[in-house]
Amino acid sequence: MNDGIEAITTAALRTAMDAASLRQQAISANIANHSTQGYVAQKVDFESQMLDARRSLDARGRIDAFALSSVRLELAPMLDANGVPAKVHLDEQVAQMSQNAVAYQTLARGLSRHLAILYTAASDGKR
Repeated sequence: MNDGIEAITTAALRTAMDAASLRQQAISANIANHSTQGYVAQKVDFESQMLDARRSLDARGRIDAFALSSVRLELAPMLDANGVPAKVHLDEQVAQMSQNAVAYQTLARGLSRHLAILYTAASDGKR
């Protein structure tokens, strides 16, 4: 399938926003359960999923919207270097939550601009 740049851009932005939303949920759960005995902190490993998409691009010379839409967003336990569940540090989690919120807002702004460009193109530039 030969998707246009608009489909690929929309799929990439949608997938990144889904990942940011899931990451916000994981961070919230980590903060809420930081003192719960036996709680294993969660994280979203979106970056490695995107590396798989990048490898597909390098191997095939192209990427399609379906490949971006099929990226699996999953929660994974947050482990330290020894493979032991990592301790939740509230200051780090709050900082990550702030950083993630800014990233989500940036993605939302980018999607809004992308859709505005598509609207302008579809309406033949008339206002």
